[in-house]
Amino acid sequence: MLRIARRTLGFPVPQWLWAKWKGIDYITPSRWLRVGSLRRFTPLSRQFGFDRGLPIDRHYIEGFLSKNALDICGHVLEVADNTCTRRFGGDRVTKSDVLHPEPGNPNGTIVGDLTCADHIPSGTIDCVLLTQTLQFIYDVPAAIRTVQRILKPGGVVLATVPGISPLSRYDMEKWGHFWAFTTQSARRLFAEVFPASNVRVEAHGNVLAATAFLYGMASQELRQKELDSCDPDYELIITVRAVKPVRITDQSI
Repeated sequence: MLRIARRTLGFPVPQWLWAKWKGIDYITPSRWLRVGSLRRFTPLSRQFGFDRGLPIDRHYIEGFLSKNALDICGHVLEVADNTCTRRFGGDRVTKSDVLHPEPGNPNGTIVGDLTCADHIPSGTIDCVLLTQTLQFIYDVPAAIRTVQRILKPGGVVLATVPGISPLSRYDMEKWGHFWAFTTQSARRLFAEVFPASNVRVEAHGNVLAATAFLYGMASQELRQKELDSCDPDYELIITVRAVKPVRITDQSI
């Protein structure tokens, strides 16, 4: 009967019935969707778009850091290098440290693992820049606890984590690429260490931006409105601003 219905009515009855049952409109799929050069099994770039321009995730990361640039001041700790410290902190930065997990890195001033960095004194850092780092750390809660410990009272961590992203093959083979996040998981992880009222989490991206990023396109290849449109179901990049309370009893710094 289903075969007869399909031949007679010209559309897949089971999917139509499922849509009706769910209370949604059924849209007959296009047999030949025009996706042009995106109908391929390999990305346009395996360098996240760096070889084509500014990667799409970096567009959101840089926008987040620019928006919160005044937090980047005093003694700033960044991971891997201090590019963002210098670019967004400028003259407000009085001391810049770079954490790297391996010795011998020319950019590093502190060698250590965020999950067990007991050699970094507590309450000494004004701002921690933690961009695109937590996905490479298996014990994320331990890393966030370290960040909270080393921050001064009133200190700020500015973190970004991937929601929708290709894997970093280099990092996966060197020390591991473990996680992708959602606003819900990021908020819960940081709120377990910082007061919930001191944690602000936002998502950035939409289906077009996410698709373009997965293919390795650069931000210059999309229009500004295409980048800035936000769809909460497509969390490409998640940003977190968390503040350590000035006093133990203060929950709203």
